[in-house]
Amino acid sequence: MTLAATHAAPFAFDNSYARLPDRFFARLPPTPVATPRLVKLNERLARDLGLDPARLASPEGIEVLAGNRIAHGSEPIAQAYAGHQFGGFVPQLGDGRAVLLGEIIDRAGVRRDIQLKGSGPTPFSRRGDGRAALGPVLREYIVAEAMHALGVPTTRSLAAVLSGEHVFREEALPGAVLTRVAASHIRVGTFQYFAVRRDTDGIRQLADHVIARHYPEAAGAPNPYLALLDAVIARQAALIARWLAIGFIHGVMNTDNMSIAGETIDYGPCAFMDTYHPGTVFSSIDAQGRYAYANQPQIAQWNLARLTETLLPLLAETEAAQLEAGQASLMGFGGLFEAAYTRELRAKLGLMEARDGDLDLAHDLLDRMTKGEADFTLTFRDLADAAAAPSADAKVAGRFKDPAVFTEWASRWRARLELESGTPSVRREAMRQANPAFIPRNHLVEEAIAAAVRREDFQPFEDLVAVLARPFDDQPGRERYTLPPKPEEVVKQTFCGT
Repeated sequence: MTLAATHAAPFAFDNSYARLPDRFFARLPPTPVATPRLVKLNERLARDLGLDPARLASPEGIEVLAGNRIAHGSEPIAQAYAGHQFGGFVPQLGDGRAVLLGEIIDRAGVRRDIQLKGSGPTPFSRRGDGRAALGPVLREYIVAEAMHALGVPTTRSLAAVLSGEHVFREEALPGAVLTRVAASHIRVGTFQYFAVRRDTDGIRQLADHVIARHYPEAAGAPNPYLALLDAVIARQAALIARWLAIGFIHGVMNTDNMSIAGETIDYGPCAFMDTYHPGTVFSSIDAQGRYAYANQPQIAQWNLARLTETLLPLLAETEAAQLEAGQASLMGFGGLFEAAYTRELRAKLGLMEARDGDLDLAHDLLDRMTKGEADFTLTFRDLADAAAAPSADAKVAGRFKDPAVFTEWASRWRARLELESGTPSVRREAMRQANPAFIPRNHLVEEAIAAAVRREDFQPFEDLVAVLARPFDDQPGRERYTLPPKPEEVVKQTFCGT
C-alpha cells in the first residue's frame, strides 16, 4: 500500500516545529494499515479545531486518520527526546509509535498539534512494532476527554480508528490508531535530549520555540529563560493540584511524560481512586509506588529539577549565578502547589473565603476517609448536599465504615461554614461544580474496553464517553456510572499497553 497526498481532510497545517533543525526529529510518514475503520470521531472537538467532521469521517478522511494518506500541508515527523524513567535516565527515547502530522490554528487562535499514536515504527522505536492495541487507544480516548470535561488541562482525543490488523502483546489484539491533539508534544525529556549531548544551542533554540508558542509573556522579561522556567513550574503546580482534587493517578510520571505546556499527557496505566488512600497505586510497572497518588507533587518537583538542570546554561553567565537562579525558581514550586491545592480543597469543602486552619480541616477529613475506607468521589459529592441541609449528613456518614468518624469531623466543618457569608443553596451549587458525580471508574473503563476488544461492541464505550462529558450534572437513569465497584469488579492493576 502506498501513501498518497489528499485534500480530503481540511487541515490548514502550519508546522513550526518541523522548521526547527533536523536533529530535533526524524522525518518519516506513518506506516499504512490494512483496512482502516472509524470507531469514534470527536465531532465537537473537530469543529473547535475548525475541521469539517463529515469530511474527516469520509473514506479519504479516515485514511488520513489511519496514516494511509498524507493530508495536504502535513510534514510528518517523529520527535526526539530523552527521559528519566522510574528514576533511571535514558538518553534517547523519542516518538517510538507516534508521528506528528503537523500543527493547526484552532478557532480560538491556539496552535495545536495533530499526532497519530500507533502509526508504525520510527527510528526511535527501540525494536518495538510502533503500533497500538485497541484497548489502550480507547482508554486514552475515554480518560483524556473525561479530564477535559473535569476542567483539567489535557491532550485531547480527536479520533480512534481500527487498523484491520493485529498487534501482538501477551496475545493477539486488534490494532488501532489514536489521533491526539495537544498544545504541543514538547516534554521535559525534549530538553534533556539536548542537554545530555551538551547541545546548548539546541536547548536555546528549543527554549525560544517554547517561549514563542506557549509563554510569549516571558519574551519581554528581563531574563526570558528564567521567566520560562518560572511559568512552567507554576503550570505544573496547578496541574498536579487539580489531579489530586479529582483523585487522578497518572501512573507513569517519567520526565518524558511531563508536558512543557502544562497539559496532562500520555495516558498509560492511569486510573482514578475509588476508596481514598494516599498510597494508592494501580500501575503494574510501578512496583515500588514511586508514582503513588500522594507522591505526585514531589515527583513533579523532581521532574522540574531535571528541567532546571537543562536550562542552567541559559539562566546566567556564571555557574554560581546559574545555580542560585535555578534553585530559587525550583524552591517556589512548594508554595505554588500548596496554594493551588488549598484552593482546590476549599472549593471541595464549600469554603469560599480563605481562613487559617482550612488546610488542616481538609487534611483531617482525608485522614478520616483513609481510616474509614470512604469513596473519594462520592464522599465529596454528597458533602455538597450536606452543606445545604444537615439532614444529608447521614448519607455522607454512610460512606465510612464507622459513621461516627465523619460525624466528629462534621461538627467542626459546620462551625467553619458559619463563618461564610454565602447562602447554603449557593454553596451547594458551587460545591457540585467542584465535586463531580461521574469519573472514569476503572471497572467501567475496563468493561467498555472488554466489550470492544472481545465482541466489537462499542456501545458501552459510547455510553461511557457520553456520561463523562457531563461529570458535574445529575443524569437520571445513569446512576450506575456513579457507583463504586462491587468486590468482584475492583481493578487492582492497570497496564501501559506498549
